[in-house]
Amino acid sequence: METGQALLQDHVDMRLVINDADKHQADRKTIVQLDRDHPGFRDREYRARRNQIAQIALDYKAGTTIPDAPYTDQEHEGWGEIWEALEPAHRKNACAEYLECVKRLDLPKNRIPQLSEVSGKVEAISGFRLEPVAGLVEPRVFLESLANGVFLSTQYIRHHSTPLYTPEPDVAHEIIGHAITLADERLAEINRLVGEAVKRTTSAEMMERLSRIYWFTIEFGVLRENGQVKAYGTGLLSSAGELEIMHGADLRPLDLDAAAYQEYDPTTYQPVLFCADSFDDMYNKLKNYLVNWN
Repeated sequence: METGQALLQDHVDMRLVINDADKHQADRKTIVQLDRDHPGFRDREYRARRNQIAQIALDYKAGTTIPDAPYTDQEHEGWGEIWEALEPAHRKNACAEYLECVKRLDLPKNRIPQLSEVSGKVEAISGFRLEPVAGLVEPRVFLESLANGVFLSTQYIRHHSTPLYTPEPDVAHEIIGHAITLADERLAEINRLVGEAVKRTTSAEMMERLSRIYWFTIEFGVLRENGQVKAYGTGLLSSAGELEIMHGADLRPLDLDAAAYQEYDPTTYQPVLFCADSFDDMYNKLKNYLVNWN
């Protein structure tokens, strides 16, 4: 299983929770607990470093400079391996807007960039900034933060023994998937509109529909470009395996009402994808749908 296959419903498991300001802050300050089958579970050094990185998020105050995470040489090498697999996959399968964002940000590929340097570059382009979290946060907290131009990001990297696999969202998925797409002004706008739609949503049923729209667009969206299928979804763009397998999926026209009722399994390659006619088609349909949500 590669990055993007099992994101543990990371940003889209839309449980209906009514949060006040204190609840939001409490849900952001959570240390992720490793399962026994996690690749790094028995690596004491890795676990200690993850806890140290989690503490950065626990101590972080919004709007201040994000302290650097203490990555090892092995982890920097793992980042390089991830990019080595993704670069040819991106050239073949990523949409032009994403490839332009990769050039625009010009992130290092031989070391893990620190969250502060990525945030500064993204904010200068789209106004979005990155803020650290210690692990998975309550989905509504994550999504409502998008309305304010804030992307809540983990800082830890997957275990060095499995550079092409992660059982959870890590900094590679957050940066290579989400942060790079947020350097596109229109994709950043769509993210904000999702956050605003979440804020207006009060029923569990409507939240579930919105979660599926998010899944089949921002996470696993595809479009046609010069007659070829290309990815703009972050779960696809952060996984070389997903980018290859997507061509064998059941490609359906981008019908957001249909996507809102489409079941999905986050633990497998996606058998159904919704394909827009173009980037403009995706942007216009999503924008209109989200503006008129509820």
